[in-house]
Amino acid sequence: MTDEYCDGNLAGRTDDFLVQVALTSLSGAVVVLKSCEDLLPIAEEINIVQRCVELAAAKACNEANFPSRSPPNWWTEELSIVHITFFAKIIASMKSRGAKPLTIASAIITYTERALPDLVRDRSGNSVTASISIDTSARIHQRELLNAIVSLLPVETQRASFPINFLSCLLRAAIFLENDDVCKKQLEKRISAILEHVTVDDLLVLSYTFDGERLFDLESVRRIISGFVEKEKSVSVFNGGDFREPSLTTAMLRVAKTVDAYLGEIATIPELSISKFNGIANLVPKNARKVDDDLYRAIDIYLKAHPNLDEIEREKVCSVMDPLKLSYEARVHASQNKRLPVQIVLHALYFDQLQIRSDKNGRSTPTPDAISMRSQVQADVSLAKENEALRTELLQMKAYISDIQNKNQVGSTSARINPKKPTFFSSVSKKLGKLNPFKHGSKDTSHIEDGNDVDLTKPRRRRFSIS
Repeated sequence: MTDEYCDGNLAGRTDDFLVQVALTSLSGAVVVLKSCEDLLPIAEEINIVQRCVELAAAKACNEANFPSRSPPNWWTEELSIVHITFFAKIIASMKSRGAKPLTIASAIITYTERALPDLVRDRSGNSVTASISIDTSARIHQRELLNAIVSLLPVETQRASFPINFLSCLLRAAIFLENDDVCKKQLEKRISAILEHVTVDDLLVLSYTFDGERLFDLESVRRIISGFVEKEKSVSVFNGGDFREPSLTTAMLRVAKTVDAYLGEIATIPELSISKFNGIANLVPKNARKVDDDLYRAIDIYLKAHPNLDEIEREKVCSVMDPLKLSYEARVHASQNKRLPVQIVLHALYFDQLQIRSDKNGRSTPTPDAISMRSQVQADVSLAKENEALRTELLQMKAYISDIQNKNQVGSTSARINPKKPTFFSSVSKKLGKLNPFKHGSKDTSHIEDGNDVDLTKPRRRRFSIS
């Protein structure tokens, strides 16, 4: 087989073929690597695998910098057919050759979308569930493949390299496949580092199952938001701020707005509990919201989707919101919102009353628009108080009527159950009553005085004599 026996034997001819034909192009090197999957570990021992890996990495870097044909990223499709072990070696070789992060990211994204098409390619959150394998062996293979892909991600996080929706899809796949905590926490940390660039759709991808109907465990979303807030607190302390309240950076304001919009999207899910809803809302610091209008919208959607909440539960949902930070339009809407607890509405309206009083004391000069708005607020305050008084009176009246009805019902029932039976003394009294001489109009006139002695100016008093 080797040249030790004779010249031009099989080993020499194979090596000549690799040098002159197979290893002259990226496609040829990929085909040889694909064939080596069935020849392991012999192919590695005779150094064929390493030679193919080095050539493929060199050709890929050259194509990334100087495309030779269209489309420019055709080389990523070529690399996506090899085994994950060979692909990892090619990526490592490309990094050692100084490949740009964007080049590495393009290769990894293409490989992932081809290796896990049903879990990653559709980034809308509404994949076709029928195509997702639920076989145990297949899921184990997909889980191992995802772990290997995540390990290839560069240590530094660059938004331009890996789109946030791609990372979100990887994390959703890790949750679905039940990967280990190490894999999920790596992805959560990457997303948390660039959370200011996350959209509501990206967070929804992490939240819903592949059928788009049920919620995943929202702990991943909680950890992502919490990690971002902790990072902002650290930056605030480094810049001389307060550790308890991070400074109002543009990133923090953007994240707060995204979180409130995200709460409005998931608020319609029936199984979303109050504790989970409040838990996510409270992750954002209070000072990160200049106004609470978006949070109020999310609360209103939640109350509408959960109509069976009692007064205490509705107050608990509203506890994450500061009524004093609502805009005028939001306060007007809240004053007419029957789903909100009345106490929340009155808090906001009383705040306007205080501002109106301060203006009357000469602290500021109100504009005509402000005067008009405040007049409307005063009308809203009066209407809210009147409605509350009528509601209280109506409840009291209903309780009073219900109490009377219950007493009448109990009395009639007891009368039917326990009718009075005639006794011996009652029958004797009835017989004696028939013998009463005054029963039929007879009167005792012995006490009447003479008519001349009667004083007509005084009211006449009746006297009764019992014989």
